[in-house]
Amino acid sequence: MNAGFRIGSHHSFHNACRPDTVRARNTNKTEFIMATTPRTRYPTALITLHWLTLALMLGVYALIELHDLLPKGSDARALVKAWHETLGVTVFAVVLARLPLRLVLGVPPALANTPRWQHQLASAMHWALYGLLIAAPLLGYLSLNAKGTPVPFFGLQMPAFIGPDRTLMRQIKEIHETVGTMGYWLIGLHAGAALAHHYLMHDDTLRRMGLSRPTPAALTPTPGMHRSTP
Repeated sequence: MNAGFRIGSHHSFHNACRPDTVRARNTNKTEFIMATTPRTRYPTALITLHWLTLALMLGVYALIELHDLLPKGSDARALVKAWHETLGVTVFAVVLARLPLRLVLGVPPALANTPRWQHQLASAMHWALYGLLIAAPLLGYLSLNAKGTPVPFFGLQMPAFIGPDRTLMRQIKEIHETVGTMGYWLIGLHAGAALAHHYLMHDDTLRRMGLSRPTPAALTPTPGMHRSTP
């Protein structure tokens, strides 16, 4: 009986030390820690759409600057303008996806050491940027409608919401250009604030929107966090 007990105990110990068993326990522990750790990063979908939006906006502004440098009436100028308009519509579509995802997935809470006024200012800046990303493409779209020009979108012809009206077109175009100029400042201030937080204040503001994800090994329990038993 004693020999049988020792053999059984050795067998149980051997099973407990098998690599697949250890990996399963480590995985469960990691999942438990991740489940009980308060969210510190933005959801992956929002991070991806954030950087996609930035890339699109850089393209939009680069193309309009290039457009102004090209000779009037040239094929290159017309092509650059068409791509500017296409990317503008794409920005609008991406923002329409971001807003409901933001409401559904939620965002991480403000950093603990962030002053209230900074949090309020950052929130105002975020919503101002959303306003820009909605208003600028929409105004550009409507100005093309009022001009009687088709709106290009990767080979598709988008529907018109208003009829041709030259006077209205000039008014909408002027507002569109004003909003676009404001966008330089808003995007610049947003980027400058993120860099200041990262390099001067040394907090996690920029890391929370980083494309790289932390490894499970970096997930260490904080004081007061429940631990799973080995």
